Amino acid sequence: MEQAAETRVLGAHQGFYNGFLAAGTLWGTLREDGGATLKFVLACVVIAGCYGARTVSRRILFVQALPAAIALK
Repeated sequence: MEQAAETRVLGAHQGFYNGFLAAGTLWGTLREDGGATLKFVLACVVIAGCYGARTVSRRILFVQALPAAIALK
């Protein structure tokens, strides 16, 4: 039960993080002059994906970081 409480907090944090990245991506896409915003958010996704690949699972590099890196080009 203790482990569930600990992972619940981590899950909530991850949910907020992903929500903010999604909101930034949507905002950058919908704004007429949002190119810089979108590039910044995508760069954040790449960095987070590299960190996740190093600390959690290498799969994150291909699922999260690679698509964002491709979108940056």
